[in-house]
Amino acid sequence: MSEMTERTLIQLTGPDAPDFLQGLVTNDIMKVATGPVYAALLTPQGKYIADFFVWKTDAGLALDVATSHAPTLAQRLTMYRLRAKVDISEMAAHIRRGTGPMPQEAAPDPRHAALGWRQIADTPLKDDTDWDALRVAHVIPETRIELTPDTYILEAGFERLNGIDFRKGCYVGQEIAARMKHKTELKKGLVQVAITGTAPVGTAITAGDKTAGTLFTQSGGHAIAHLRFDRATGEMTADGARLRRT
Repeated sequence: MSEMTERTLIQLTGPDAPDFLQGLVTNDIMKVATGPVYAALLTPQGKYIADFFVWKTDAGLALDVATSHAPTLAQRLTMYRLRAKVDISEMAAHIRRGTGPMPQEAAPDPRHAALGWRQIADTPLKDDTDWDALRVAHVIPETRIELTPDTYILEAGFERLNGIDFRKGCYVGQEIAARMKHKTELKKGLVQVAITGTAPVGTAITAGDKTAGTLFTQSGGHAIAHLRFDRATGEMTADGARLRRT
């Protein structure tokens, strides 16, 4: 059983906050009126910087981000702010998360129905959900594990996870994401594999004498792996573990 990643809330207030964020992130944050929106901030080269949920609050917008990535996200937003009338600060609140009955002030996790609900609250909540098992079952990437500075978000399944909108207009890294969507066929990506044995997260996967990908989260005889599809056609190995694409 895994603990939930520690979260931080970054608050954006001021009259320009919605338009400011809209021009930076992968999803259409105007959808926030109906619930949290999953999105990412990318480099100009289209690679991952941080993923987060955007919430509408009484004061403005709140970004629910892994605590490990909160300083980098706040720094990038500050860099892009320029003359925009936006204040960026840390919000004194907690993110609750669960898969049982949804509290009145909670909202469904926008990535996948199996991931239950999320809630901004004054106090934390202990939850016994096996999040790794759910993530492996539905190939849900996690910050700092499957999502790294080398990640292209389409390879990480962001379209399937409702984390990108191809009709919203420009944002940082948009040109690369659009090109990967419309002009190329993905040759690599996150998939589920069956695994016999275990290996550390980040272990190289080989097919014969060729590198085929990288092994990530493992649970219940299955795992998330980033694979080259042309090489993931039979049995593979990762530090003694045997793998096969499901």
